[in-house]
Amino acid sequence: MQFLQALVDGILLGGVYAVISIGLTLVFGVVSIINFAQAEFLMVGMFVAYFAWKLLGLDPLLGSLLSFAVAFVLGVLTQKYLIDRVLKAPAVAQIFLTVGLLIVMENLALILFGSEFRSVQTPYQMTALAVGPILLSAPYLLAFTVASVAGLSLWWVLKKTWWGMAVRATAQDPMAARLSGISTHRVHQLAFGLGVGMTALGGGIILPYLTASTTVGAQFSVLMFTAVVLGGLGSVIGAVVGGVAVGVIQSLSSLVLPMQLQNLVLFAIFILVLAVRPEGLLKRAG
Repeated sequence: MQFLQALVDGILLGGVYAVISIGLTLVFGVVSIINFAQAEFLMVGMFVAYFAWKLLGLDPLLGSLLSFAVAFVLGVLTQKYLIDRVLKAPAVAQIFLTVGLLIVMENLALILFGSEFRSVQTPYQMTALAVGPILLSAPYLLAFTVASVAGLSLWWVLKKTWWGMAVRATAQDPMAARLSGISTHRVHQLAFGLGVGMTALGGGIILPYLTASTTVGAQFSVLMFTAVVLGGLGSVIGAVVGGVAVGVIQSLSSLVLPMQLQNLVLFAIFILVLAVRPEGLLKRAG
C-alpha cells in the first residue's frame, strides 16, 4: 500500500514537473537555445504568487496566472534584447549568456527579497481526499489539475491556431518559415515568453506545498533537465512523459532513500540516459 501511495503521489508531482519542463523544451525546440536560467523563472513565478497572496489575498493557484503574465513579459524582453543577439554566435556564447542570466537573476532576487524562506497558508493546505486506501493531497491534486489544464491549453494553441502553426514551422525550418512570410524574430520572442511563462506558472502552483526562496532554482534545474533528457529535448510530449517519470522516480526513491540522496538518483538517471540514449525516449531531434 505504501508503494501505491508513493506511485500516486509521484504521478501528481510529475504532472507539475511536466508543465515546468514543457517551458524548457519549448524554448529549445523553437529558439534552438538551452536556457540554463529557465529555473530562475520558476523562482520568479513563486515570488510573484507569494506577493500576490500576501498583498492582494490571491490564492497561489490564481496568483500563478499573474506569475505567467509577469514571466511572459520578462521572457519576451529577454529574448528581444539578449538572446536574439547570440543566436548566430558559437554555442559557448549562448551558454555563457544564459548562465550569466541565471547568476544575475539569483543575486538580484537575493538583494530584493533576502535569503529567508517564504511560505503561504491556504484553507486546503493540510487536507486530503480519500479514495479507498489512497490519500490524495489537496495541494498536490489542485496543482496537478492546473498543470493539466495549462498543458492541454498549450497543446491546443500549438495544434489548432495560426500562431501554433507558425511556431511549429519555425521550429522545423526557420528559412522556409521566413519565405512563407512568418516573422521568426516575433515567433522566437513569443515562444521564449511562453516557455518561461509556463515554468513560472508551475512555480506559482507548487507554492501551497513548497517554500519560495532565491535558491529554489538550483533544486528544480535537476528535475527539469532530467525530464527533458528522458523525453527528448525539444519534444513537448517528451517533456510530459519525462516530467511524470521524474515525479514517480523521485516519489518511489523516497521509500528507500533519505531526501538528501533523491537528487542523486536523478543525476544518475540523467547521466545514464545521456550516455545510452542521448536523443531521449521519444527521439526528438535537437
